[in-house]
Amino acid sequence: MIDKLTESRILLLHPKIRKDVLRMYREEVAPALTNGIYCRFTHTLRTFEEQDELYKIGREKLFDGDGNRLGIVTNAKGGQSYHNFSLAIDFCIMASRTATWDISVDLDKDGKADWTEVVEIFQRNGWEWGGSWKGKLRDFPHFQKTFGYTTKELLEKWKKGDTFLDNGIKYVNL
Repeated sequence: MIDKLTESRILLLHPKIRKDVLRMYREEVAPALTNGIYCRFTHTLRTFEEQDELYKIGREKLFDGDGNRLGIVTNAKGGQSYHNFSLAIDFCIMASRTATWDISVDLDKDGKADWTEVVEIFQRNGWEWGGSWKGKLRDFPHFQKTFGYTTKELLEKWKKGDTFLDNGIKYVNL
């Protein structure tokens, strides 16, 4: 099933990967999940400011609106995430209008965990999966394509103005 919100978020990705991700989503990810189950990209491009707000969760922002203690959700400040350069995707699995981040569930009942189906597609297409990180905060809903750049190198390109505009969004030259 094709998710229009996901397609709109794909359009925010770096132009160097946008077309391939759209093809991958339509031709591989969507058909892999059946029976009304689908993959939603929850985040692609994230501004430096949005990243800084996420970084505060569990550090400066300690409680949610219901008084529940919040945990740390990222170790990356603005400029330290591949999301900031439109080279990363976070996702979840959707059943009707309910999102799940349960990596073992098989909602489409095809004998394989839905999460695993999506991860295998991305890895087969050359993406790094945050669930395979060692020594870092493992990030199961995260994929990134780095083109051999560290976030520090991308940030330097950004600061030096080695960028271009596409549909009003600034991207680094890769």
